[in-house]
Amino acid sequence: MELSSRKRNIVLSILFFLPVAFIIIMLLSKDNYNPLDIVKESISELPANKDSIQLKGHLTVLSFLGKKPMKHSIAALNLKELVYDRNKGFKTFQVVVMLPYSAKNEAEELLKEIKSYEDLRFWHLLYADESEIESVFNSLKSDVELDENLACDSVYIIDRDMNQRGRLDDRTDEEIENESPVYGLFDYDCIQVAELKNKMAAEDMRVLFKEYRDKRKGIFAESNKRREKDIKQNNE
Repeated sequence: MELSSRKRNIVLSILFFLPVAFIIIMLLSKDNYNPLDIVKESISELPANKDSIQLKGHLTVLSFLGKKPMKHSIAALNLKELVYDRNKGFKTFQVVVMLPYSAKNEAEELLKEIKSYEDLRFWHLLYADESEIESVFNSLKSDVELDENLACDSVYIIDRDMNQRGRLDDRTDEEIENESPVYGLFDYDCIQVAELKNKMAAEDMRVLFKEYRDKRKGIFAESNKRREKDIKQNNE
């Protein structure tokens, strides 16, 4: 009888302390996260335009749909549904699509196709000279190139200080355990739904928004030394 009572007390103690321990762990670790890596600094500012659209001071998803944007309608629709719709309520968030002037009619047609009664106030079409588009793109760190129409299906995250964000180490836990070579994630392929949804929208954008919320609250612990070291090693 005494042994049974002792077992019952042990079980009750465990049931009581487990939730408490979980709460304590959460409180200690809630702000202990790695900010989204700076993979390239000092991205070129957007060319001057009548709508005063710029990178400085905004959290931007930058896209290049080129001379024939309708050819990239699937990429644009995925970007709109998986990234834009999820983040359009956040302060200073915007999607900027760079296009040459010759693509204006087709770009407006594409915009109507993806709009579907949604609020696209923070989705900007920015028309520019071809050389200006190439200049902005060339200032990015990218695993892809613009095609002959000045387009690609990848998009890029630019923070308020005009730094490109991404992952310096995109290896899976299994790859890290097996000591596989390090590879990064600098751009997000809008055709690859899993990459756009699970990596960019669900993780990387969320972490970046949390970083800026915590900075406003004064509770963000900057890890510049680690990131500067990573950037230097990555650029060597």
